[in-house]
Amino acid sequence: MSAGTGTNWFAAVALHWTGGLASASFYLPFRGVKRWSWETYWLVGGFFSWIVAPLAFAYFLVPDFWQAIHTASASTLFWTYFFGVLWGLGGLTFGLTMRYLGIGLGMAIALSYCAAFGTLMVPIYDGQFGDLVTHLYGQVILLGVLVCLGGIAVSGMAGMSKERELPEDQKQKVVKEFNFKKGIMVATFSGIMSACFNFGITAATPIQTTTKALLATHHANNIWNGLPSLIVLLWGGFTTNFIWCLILHLKNRSGRQYVAATSAPDENRIVTGLDGPGYSEPVGNIELSGNRVPLLNNYTLSALAGVTWYLQFFFYTMGQTKMPEAGKFSGWTLHMASIIIFATLWGVILHEWKGTSKKTHALITGGIIVLVSSTIIVGVGNYLKKQSPAKAAKPSAALVVPQHAA
Repeated sequence: MSAGTGTNWFAAVALHWTGGLASASFYLPFRGVKRWSWETYWLVGGFFSWIVAPLAFAYFLVPDFWQAIHTASASTLFWTYFFGVLWGLGGLTFGLTMRYLGIGLGMAIALSYCAAFGTLMVPIYDGQFGDLVTHLYGQVILLGVLVCLGGIAVSGMAGMSKERELPEDQKQKVVKEFNFKKGIMVATFSGIMSACFNFGITAATPIQTTTKALLATHHANNIWNGLPSLIVLLWGGFTTNFIWCLILHLKNRSGRQYVAATSAPDENRIVTGLDGPGYSEPVGNIELSGNRVPLLNNYTLSALAGVTWYLQFFFYTMGQTKMPEAGKFSGWTLHMASIIIFATLWGVILHEWKGTSKKTHALITGGIIVLVSSTIIVGVGNYLKKQSPAKAAKPSAALVVPQHAA
């Protein structure tokens, strides 16, 4: 089923869900990184996520892509970059949600907060919140937000149930520092700040308009319309993460890891791919000095994680071009649902819920169902908006997910 010239509902669903799979899966290669501090592999992966991949994909797919950025006003570039910086704060702390809650629960809660707050940011910014309250389509969207918050609550109940049931050694085996209270606080901050990506997409609208004209001039497919704007937005995210990683390098004396073939005795921590920002674990009786560091393996896995992370945006922007204009906001619901579903499946595969009761399994399943239902409700609201005889509102930018660890 298609809606309008160039739109194709099935293609949109396939592209959005492919992006969701990439978003839910990107952190997995980091699990194979050995004897690198968090700040080292995070920055390597981030360099590919925020610098290399955006430039490479735009270079090969968008003719004269730099013109779209060069001709943008200083105001457009500043606000796009600034909201990228704020979004970077949310993405920076996203790794902590998995440190404290695990991949399945951590992603579900953080992304749910991102959905709830991000859904309301654009209409408030555009001065359309009054229409949401007074029209049926808006009331349905707000209902979807409330249902989303309900899904967060159910997922939270599952986390509390897990914390009560699992013996301490098993919690630590699956998620080294499982801590529900800390995880909820970090996930809340991460989700809210990550929603600032929405403002960045809105601020970059002039760049997207110029890109569309460039693609038309060169008779290229407008499916690549969003790629140049991502370059500026991701520069902001890179800035935030680079500064934090630099601070950690100075604090932990870990900068040598980029070239060191062996670990040093003053490197005071053992780090795996699921540790959060600044994580430090005493070495104890384990002697690290002289142990070889698999540099090629670490660089390869970190680069793979980084490019996989970027692919969520690559497929997301492609999917949006296949959505009808009035229903683009609904594209975010497809993306969000797919991320949560795939993240939950990874949590099951990685045995994060092994050893918990049927009650806990029912709660996490129920939470996912409620969260997915909320995205469907928001999508219905946007369909009703299209059918509404009221004055058409200007298109809203679609919400995009947090950088999940690089």
